[in-house]
Amino acid sequence: MGNATLTDMTLLPSVEPPAGDALSGMAATSSGQGGKPPKKKTMKSLYLQFFETAPDGKSRICKLCKKSYCMTTATGNLGKHLNNRHPGYCQLSEGDTAQSTTISSVFSRAKRSQSLPRTRAQAQPQSQVQPQSQVQAQPQTLAKVCPQPKAKPAIDIDHVNWLLLRWLISSSLPPSTLEDSMLIDCCKYLNPPVQLWPKEKAHEIILEVFRSMKEDVKASLQCVSSRLSITLDFWTSYEQIVYLSVKCYWIDEGWALQKVLLDVRRIPYPCTGPEIQQVLMNVLQEFDIDSKILACTHNNSQHAIHACHELRQELESRKLPFCYIPCAARTLKIIIKDGLENVRPLLSKIREFVLETNSNQEMMEDFKHWTEVYQEGSWKLPFDHSSNWGGDYNMLDVVKKAPNAMDNTIKKFEGIFGPRDWVLSSTEKSAVNSLHSYLEPFYKTTTNLCSCKIPTVGLVFFFMDHVIELINVCHDNTRQDWLKKIASDMSETAHNFASQAYNIYTFTAAILDPRIKGELIPETLNSTSNLEDARNQFIRDYNSTFEAVGNGYNTQDTTDGGDAFSFAEEIVRKRRRVSMITAADELSQYLAEPPAPISTDALEWWKGHSSRYPRLSLMARDFLAIQGTSLDPEELFTSKGDSMRKQHYCLPLSSIQATMCVKSWLQSGYQFNFQSTIIDFERLVESATAPDAVGAPEFS
Repeated sequence: MGNATLTDMTLLPSVEPPAGDALSGMAATSSGQGGKPPKKKTMKSLYLQFFETAPDGKSRICKLCKKSYCMTTATGNLGKHLNNRHPGYCQLSEGDTAQSTTISSVFSRAKRSQSLPRTRAQAQPQSQVQPQSQVQAQPQTLAKVCPQPKAKPAIDIDHVNWLLLRWLISSSLPPSTLEDSMLIDCCKYLNPPVQLWPKEKAHEIILEVFRSMKEDVKASLQCVSSRLSITLDFWTSYEQIVYLSVKCYWIDEGWALQKVLLDVRRIPYPCTGPEIQQVLMNVLQEFDIDSKILACTHNNSQHAIHACHELRQELESRKLPFCYIPCAARTLKIIIKDGLENVRPLLSKIREFVLETNSNQEMMEDFKHWTEVYQEGSWKLPFDHSSNWGGDYNMLDVVKKAPNAMDNTIKKFEGIFGPRDWVLSSTEKSAVNSLHSYLEPFYKTTTNLCSCKIPTVGLVFFFMDHVIELINVCHDNTRQDWLKKIASDMSETAHNFASQAYNIYTFTAAILDPRIKGELIPETLNSTSNLEDARNQFIRDYNSTFEAVGNGYNTQDTTDGGDAFSFAEEIVRKRRRVSMITAADELSQYLAEPPAPISTDALEWWKGHSSRYPRLSLMARDFLAIQGTSLDPEELFTSKGDSMRKQHYCLPLSSIQATMCVKSWLQSGYQFNFQSTIIDFERLVESATAPDAVGAPEFS
């Protein structure tokens, strides 16, 4: 705080000189010494603003804790009291000891008290200490000496509310958040005139934004020329309400995969197949895309299967092709869950050790030390201890690759805090090591699925076929009964998936993946009859539409009859017609070529070869949009999905549909639309420094 004179103290607002203390006695004595000015007395007296004089005039009382000190106590001791009992006291002024104040105002007052010219303070005798009425008027004099801070620029109140509304939506928070008292206090601290919208108004605006943006999404889907595919996801909220989210996928003319959340709907009780089918059909009809849907990937539940079966019958009655398949990622999650079932108690013990290590810096350093001593690799700390597959595999990894570091860290910890039931026996370690070796290819498979840019049906089937092969090898060759039982359970789940997922539609989608074709497709799916069906569908549905939408060519005569160049154009058109007669050969030629490297981007490959296979590329755009998983694999196998599941669980019925849809639409690139007015948030932020640059809608 720095040193300050008594005169400085009298300049602080609302600070009174202590009555009846030694200072007043000194002033009285000095008046009787022949008019000589009293000897100046300097004190570290800024501490006095935190003490008040007791009624008896013999002690000082701390305003913060009411502890009393003798009037003759040195101010240094008062400062020690404040430092020891009230750290941070310097952020409170004398008038704010009972309530919080802004730090900036405190520092401003302190600077004002010390900014007076030192010569003026020294020239003023002690006997001329100003009375209280003059003390209170002194800050006005200070205002003339010290420059005043610049006033904050005016802030458009609606701009603040729009930005907060975007924050609510992006964070999946309910409108009632705007009535949180701490949020209101923070906004008032930044700008006192700010008035946040009430939750009712915010809710109505979010609903209106939802309706406006929904029309934008609907309009954009009407412009899509290719077939669409959808995925279904279900969850239950804290209100025990079952919800269905429907996402739509397609490949645009630039060969980019597009996806958009269509809607989030409540499934009415009893939440069985008929209710799901009715809700799903309503969503498709509202967006006017029920006649453009080619495939649906569901979440493997029996109710979802029943709903998709009813939807297929409805569409096939209108001569519209449609298929539905299970989610490969969820199937793989069930398979892995079966594999971990026998070691769940061991995983719990390991996770307890990991949790304690993550929260204890000393244990973390100790673990690192022992890994270096035993050369057990380098580890990224803190550990991933989530309850998903990535966290579970990490538990197995610690025991498999750093057993000595783990054991020595546990021993040291037990010596300090007492025994813990974390030490694994040799039998337990052997079981963990065997399971780790068996599940390592599964972990690599899930890692590849999570990192894959576009998990097409062909690529997903390629991985699933590898998983099925691993399970069969383990079942046939292992001598450990418990591992054979695990492989048997896994095998049943895997074969159920294959029986549901393998059909003519997924076969076509797989062979149109240039990395897969016929060589890497599962043997049980790769049949002559499937190939003939795919060829017939190609000739029937895509050869006839080629002239209209295929490669941009047309047969309209646009040349002048007398132009010498027109004859060459006529020859070109004839040759193009000849090539169209051999349209069926496009599929044969495509399949005759070797597959592209597995690291190839399938859509980029087609973008570069669409002119070579103009008709087949139309078919590829439709079928490559079929999803092998009903949701992003990262949401199932890593901690990425944890926050999303929490948001799904916590949002109330009144706001979940609008909040989730608007959030997803913004992420998909749609503009924030309110009653045909686009809200430009970047310009709203700029308006904080240039308030006249942006105009926002006004609301009554």
